Amino acid sequence: MSAATAALLRLELAEALRSRWAVFTGIVYGLLFAGFVWLGLRESSVLGFTGLSRVVLNLANAIVLAVPLVALVATCQVIVKARQSGFFELVLSQPVRRQAWFTSAVGSRFLVVVGPLVALFFAALLASVLGAQRDGALAAIVARSLAVTVSLAWAFIGLGFWISARARTAERATVLALVAWAGAAALHDFALIGTLLRFKLAPQAVFALAAINPVETARIAVLGGVDPELSVLGPVGFWLSSTLGPGLTLGAGIAWPALLGTLALYLARRRLGASDLVG
Repeated sequence: MSAATAALLRLELAEALRSRWAVFTGIVYGLLFAGFVWLGLRESSVLGFTGLSRVVLNLANAIVLAVPLVALVATCQVIVKARQSGFFELVLSQPVRRQAWFTSAVGSRFLVVVGPLVALFFAALLASVLGAQRDGALAAIVARSLAVTVSLAWAFIGLGFWISARARTAERATVLALVAWAGAAALHDFALIGTLLRFKLAPQAVFALAAINPVETARIAVLGGVDPELSVLGPVGFWLSSTLGPGLTLGAGIAWPALLGTLALYLARRRLGASDLVG
């Protein structure tokens, strides 16, 4: 990392902390965690998971919906606001390349979105280690859930920067980000269910339609930690467990969101390099 990138990263992190994004993400994740701790520790075992193992699994399923929203809201206005506020005009007057600022902006938002999440997962692991009731399955579940949710966060950070690079106003960027989250979190499911009700599709086709959505691939990967047979998904689940297996299902849940986020960041970087930064 160059000195200019490091300096800009500190500047962007300070700006993110000053705008209390870290506090917001910490509160969102903390409320989810507290709620599932209260519910999970009071319930009996389901599918062999009790205590903190069940809490972490349920929390990961909830975070699969929360992380995209947090990531999109944290990133969708970064580029367009910097252009409108005159920040880019100031940057262009300094010996700083656009790539250095873009890298620092992505890095700062990634730390703000993922940092509280990592802290909560490791807090659960530490609570199990220090607690009276040891949970031997917790370490593997934490690693699986953390890998999937971090990859999903990367995907929507990339999409947020791409939206910010394409939008002309901050308001339009916010609307597009909310539409993207609603489409990934809910509307895609409704469209898929409607398609299944209208047409008889093979399990391979159903999986392909679901896997287009990174939220769905992440959800399936997390679900594989609860039920390796994926029996809750019916014929599609049996096809996944027999054809892909738990390892490839987890790999798809990590690789596809990571690839999508990288592609979106690449397109956002190209757009930033080709556009006029003063507007």
